[in-house]
Amino acid sequence: MATFQKWFIVCLLAVGALAASSEQPSAAESNPHEFTVRTMPLAVMPERVARNHRVSLSAIGDVLIHEPLYEDARTGSGYDFDAMFAPIQPFLESSDITVANSESIIGGSEIGVSSYPSFNSPSELGDAMKNAGIDVVSMANNHTMDRGVQAIENAISHWRDIGMVSSGSHLSAQQRADIPVLERNGITLSFLSYTYGTNGIPTPVGRPYLVNRIDRELIRQDLAHARKHSDVSVLSLHFGNEYEMMPTQEQAELARFAAENGADIILGHHPHVLQPPAWIDTADGRRSFVFYSLGNFLSGQKGVERRIGGIVHLEIDKLETAEGSSIDITNPAFTPTFVQHDGFRDYEVLLLKDINEEWNANTKAHLATWMPELEFRE
Repeated sequence: MATFQKWFIVCLLAVGALAASSEQPSAAESNPHEFTVRTMPLAVMPERVARNHRVSLSAIGDVLIHEPLYEDARTGSGYDFDAMFAPIQPFLESSDITVANSESIIGGSEIGVSSYPSFNSPSELGDAMKNAGIDVVSMANNHTMDRGVQAIENAISHWRDIGMVSSGSHLSAQQRADIPVLERNGITLSFLSYTYGTNGIPTPVGRPYLVNRIDRELIRQDLAHARKHSDVSVLSLHFGNEYEMMPTQEQAELARFAAENGADIILGHHPHVLQPPAWIDTADGRRSFVFYSLGNFLSGQKGVERRIGGIVHLEIDKLETAEGSSIDITNPAFTPTFVQHDGFRDYEVLLLKDINEEWNANTKAHLATWMPELEFRE
């Protein structure tokens, strides 16, 4: 019995030893949660947090509807101008915003359409312009007062009804103070328009807001207001001498004044022929763009130079950083066009290159006078 007890105790001790040995970790497992000391990674932060925005803008010259054009557009129930814009429509609607000079006011047929020297166009012209891709119209020109206050009221109402922006002519002082703006792709653009005069027709007493006249102090104040409410100021100026291919000294001086006071893009009208574009470097380090005259886009005027017009194209870049924002006008381009008709019927705006290669080449050379980098889209 004593021998058995000794044997049993020895067995228990052996089992205990085996169990203890099985719970001991191996050398490789002796430190299963070993940590190594690491240096903290450095946060990679740009010196400036930057955001880029871009908007494309196009502009055309005078839409001035003489009698042959509205007679050509006449239908059994009204007027249809769509076919006149159709061939060139892809070039108009390709930009984020397209601007036009509505030279003959769209007072509508209810007050009687009329031609030179006192213009009034059918409201359907506005519909065709919208259908073609135009978003903004300038109304300040020498024909704004041709058919009186009723035509202005009708025109502004129609532009508003079809969802287009108009500038330069207003129905109240408050409306004039509310500078029209459009926002595209994170960039806000304001639109201002002024004319040298209204062919001797006075603005009714107490209603100067009916048409903006060129006045440097007024332009300065409006540009200051526009800069507070927009990133880019687009200014239309109805100025210069008719049928002259180069701008006058007065045009150049007014354009520089406007640029120095905040205008980023200056669109010229009135000469009815193309005058070259140029850059204006301002004292505050900006670079403004001026097209002294965009000529006629659609009109019944005769003569090759008066039938040649086109579309200017620009890109506007906005760079936002922690320090503020900046605007650059870039990539100027132009599409030369021509008003074609067949015996004063079937009017349409076509690419100039498809009409006459020599005229097209001469137009390009003329427009590149001060801007050799100007590209051409055809």
